Amino acid sequence: MKFIWLCLWIAVFSTPSYAAELKIGVVNAAAVMEQSPQKTRALARLEKEFSSRSKTIESKIKTLRTKQEKLVKDSAIYSATERKNKERAIVSEQRDVKRLQDEYSEDLSIRRNEELRKLEKEIAQTIVELAKKESYDLVVFQGVIFASDKVDITDKVLKSLKAKK
Repeated sequence: MKFIWLCLWIAVFSTPSYAAELKIGVVNAAAVMEQSPQKTRALARLEKEFSSRSKTIESKIKTLRTKQEKLVKDSAIYSATERKNKERAIVSEQRDVKRLQDEYSEDLSIRRNEELRKLEKEIAQTIVELAKKESYDLVVFQGVIFASDKVDITDKVLKSLKAKK
């Protein structure tokens, strides 16, 4: 019985000394995602990739508005049949523009998510590299409610990401 108490006593009192030797780091996920140069580059790539489609849609909207204004302005000149035909054409163009906008939004959302997943992988890889290089025993990236400045390594991760440019 004394042996069990001795083992329990050793286990309880040796744990804090072992825990004090652990090197723990915490990374602020939101700050890294927001401040990384890779995110800026990814957003620029998306902007470049989707700019022509955006301009095309804006042009079609502008043309449609011009046609609508012309129809309103000249409606007294047109016959009833001609006015109905022009109205149907405008409604058809509105549907086409709406479809283009929906496709654009969906495609942009898919690409943005792809780029964010790539960025998250690169950030995770950078954190692992930094943790191995600086001999961390534990690094926590997401789900942290509080961390003191003593264990916060967010700036180190950002510096590593900026060096990767």
